[in-house]
Amino acid sequence: MTTTTVPTRPAPQPLVLPRRWGPFRGGRLLVVLLLAALALAPGELGALTRGLMTDAFVQVSVFVAATLLLFYGAEKVLRFDIGDALSRAKGWQVPIAALMGATPGCGGAVVVVAAFASGKASFGAVVATLTATMGDAAFLLLATRPEAAAVLLPVQLLVGVGAGWITDRFAASDYRPTSGPACEIAPRIGRLRARDLTYLAMVAPGLVVGVAQIAQVEVARVAGVPIEVFALAGIATGLLIWAASPVNAMTNGGDGPVTRMSEETSFISIWVIFAYLAYDYLAAFAGLDLEALFTAIAPVLPLLGAAIGLVPGCGPQVVVATLYVNGAIPFSALAANAISNDGDALFPAIALAPRAAVMATVYSTVPAVLVGYGFHILAPGFLN
Repeated sequence: MTTTTVPTRPAPQPLVLPRRWGPFRGGRLLVVLLLAALALAPGELGALTRGLMTDAFVQVSVFVAATLLLFYGAEKVLRFDIGDALSRAKGWQVPIAALMGATPGCGGAVVVVAAFASGKASFGAVVATLTATMGDAAFLLLATRPEAAAVLLPVQLLVGVGAGWITDRFAASDYRPTSGPACEIAPRIGRLRARDLTYLAMVAPGLVVGVAQIAQVEVARVAGVPIEVFALAGIATGLLIWAASPVNAMTNGGDGPVTRMSEETSFISIWVIFAYLAYDYLAAFAGLDLEALFTAIAPVLPLLGAAIGLVPGCGPQVVVATLYVNGAIPFSALAANAISNDGDALFPAIALAPRAAVMATVYSTVPAVLVGYGFHILAPGFLN
């Protein structure tokens, strides 16, 4: 008896989209579409949204981009192996780790965490760097309130050094993992992309307008083009970069300064936009005065700031810094949040040394509450 073989049909192949801008990450793309709908809405809602996006770009994003370019450009030129430097530093290990943490962004703190996991740094160094770091929110503060940054960043550095030395002296355990998984801090992008250069081209005229506004000079056009065009094009480019980004806030140190700037500024900007929109939407459409609300609960704001700092990542901390820049919360709440938060450095810390990450976060919360209430009680109106 002959058997007939029925040919099998090949399994359908998935549709592969062009990778020039992606693939987009689903949740992020929905956020981008929502923001686009708000900006294109008719009437007062659309006009207010476009105005706030323009303000967010020229008042914050361009300064963050300029600071990141300066910082990462210098880092590229002066780069050295901080892990080896920490292992040789002996008694200076904690101050160096705190200085790395106090450096704007999360890169310095991440390097210290990796050095700890590989046995090159003490647990006190981890506490010092996580206490001293403000993460990406430091760029926002430097760009918008440099006088506040000039006070807060040195305070964090000193508190970080003190916390690190006390930890090394009195901690019962260093919580060092016996073995740990390799942790890719951030995926490597490698090449300079067209989107990075496009974003830089929008930042340049926006920076001119931002500097002019600080000098109280009104600039409506750059090279004959209304600044709203540059600003909204910059916002749109940044949103697309963020939606298609292969990284989560923190970039790989092997990438170029322009690529790192576009990726990290886009991440910071999305939180700034949310903060701007929430603040003004509540005032315009709900009649809510956030400044009056926060004034009414002023005694608990340092504690609330420290509690928000326990949330991993830089996003919530950027929102806190934005509220401070807008005058909604006092310096004491910002200080408590800045000392408590560990930025994106907490993610690799959890992956490489989870017990150390949890305990270092707990240790940094105590000085955060003390410093926050110190400013609240002794200098309630300081830098508000």
